[in-house]
Amino acid sequence: MSDLSPAAREVILAFADDEHLMGQQHTEWIGVAPFLEEDLAFASIGQDELGHAALLFEVLVGGDDAAIDAIAFFRDADEWRSCALVECTLEDWGDTLVRHWLYDSAEELRWQLFAGSSVQALADIAVRAESEERFHRRHGDALLDALLTVDDAAGRLQTALGRLLPMALAMFDGAAGEADAVSEGVISGPFASCADAWKQRVDDRFGAQDWASIDADPSAGRTTRHADFAPMLDRIREVLDLDRSAVW
Repeated sequence: MSDLSPAAREVILAFADDEHLMGQQHTEWIGVAPFLEEDLAFASIGQDELGHAALLFEVLVGGDDAAIDAIAFFRDADEWRSCALVECTLEDWGDTLVRHWLYDSAEELRWQLFAGSSVQALADIAVRAESEERFHRRHGDALLDALLTVDDAAGRLQTALGRLLPMALAMFDGAAGEADAVSEGVISGPFASCADAWKQRVDDRFGAQDWASIDADPSAGRTTRHADFAPMLDRIREVLDLDRSAVW
């Protein structure tokens, strides 16, 4: 949409990049999750997140597939606006489950910021996304309901939470010009306005956290890439880079 302001573009891009990479991270567990049901669940959830990202990219560049591929796959690292939580590679299933829950719990709150957007396409996407996201949250909650009652599993999940919270806080970092996007009605408030509600959800699920002692990872800003970003992008583009002109 050519009439979007630079501020609006930055805010939309930040959320689109988060959705895109979270979807990609989920797909990396297909075939290697602990049991078949999780292979299927993560395939479905990852597909949803990638679909949400594609819709947001379409708001930015229009419906041409080549233009969507270009913004989704072929930007330089400094042009991405994703947060560290979705960029880091997690090799432990417990970490992955906790990230899934942390991300989707925050995602619901962030989609609410777009629900009444002055950009009608964003408001429409928010309605569709939320209808799918409730199933993602149900999935994460069901697993945690079971695992947090088992001492060994609960200990591993609490350890994973401690590792991930500093990066998870960066989900609420704003994009450049976010205040302008709010004043334009593109979103109803800054990402940071969701942080307190999200922290309460974390406390309710995992027990009260000492939030004052948890600092956001200093490498987690939206203009700084996590060390895992470059190899992840190489994996994502492995087939595309065989022939970028190919039509699949």
